Amino acid sequence: MRAAIRAEAVKLTHSLVGVIATLAVVVGMLALLGGITAGVAGGNPDLAAKAGPAGTLNWDGLLAGAAQVTAVAAILGFGIVLAWMFGREFTEGTIAGLFALPVGRARIALAKLTVYALWVVVVGTMLTVGVLVLGLALGYGSPDAEAWAALGRLFILALLSAGITGPIAWIATVTRSVLAAVGCTVALVVVAQVGALAGAGGWMPFAAPALWAMSGGAAVTASQLALTLAVPLASVLLSCLAWSRLQLNR
Repeated sequence: MRAAIRAEAVKLTHSLVGVIATLAVVVGMLALLGGITAGVAGGNPDLAAKAGPAGTLNWDGLLAGAAQVTAVAAILGFGIVLAWMFGREFTEGTIAGLFALPVGRARIALAKLTVYALWVVVVGTMLTVGVLVLGLALGYGSPDAEAWAALGRLFILALLSAGITGPIAWIATVTRSVLAAVGCTVALVVVAQVGALAGAGGWMPFAAPALWAMSGGAAVTASQLALTLAVPLASVLLSCLAWSRLQLNR
């Protein structure tokens, strides 16, 4: 199992997909927040109106904007990486070689998910620290207790967003396609947005993490947020089961 985890870690860390996704989620979000701040500070009324709570030049505004951007960017970035990790074996034809390994295919799938989870923790940490550094650089001063709590929610939002992309691993396996899995990643974002607008709120696992983070924890109960954890758990089971039943001829 350790050998499988090391192998999957090497694949991810040496791939352009992993590097670009990390930069897109972390650097891209910080650049976007910086741009919004610059526009609002420059007196752009249209931008300030569109930014809403994120248009205030303080920790509250910065963290509100960070939660809004992370709610979408994290699902897209994490989902694309997960689609690549599982789908590449089929598109690049390396799946045949995995059948010759002494490690069971279910364990290989679990190794992929383990490496994915570790990468997500790293990216989530970089994201949270980056927002903290940006706020200090903008002169907002030391965060108060409320700002620290919002930073904690931002980190948890990144982890939960990665968790709800779990079905992408199963989709990439059953379809044997990276593109199909990427398409489903986009669909997850749409489902989350539509669910929130339709009033499903916290009872929709794909929308609950974003609503929880953006409302400061007020719009989603603990039980509703806990329901979100069922998505990654079910995804792990389905993905490992699908890999254990893989056949070269479909």
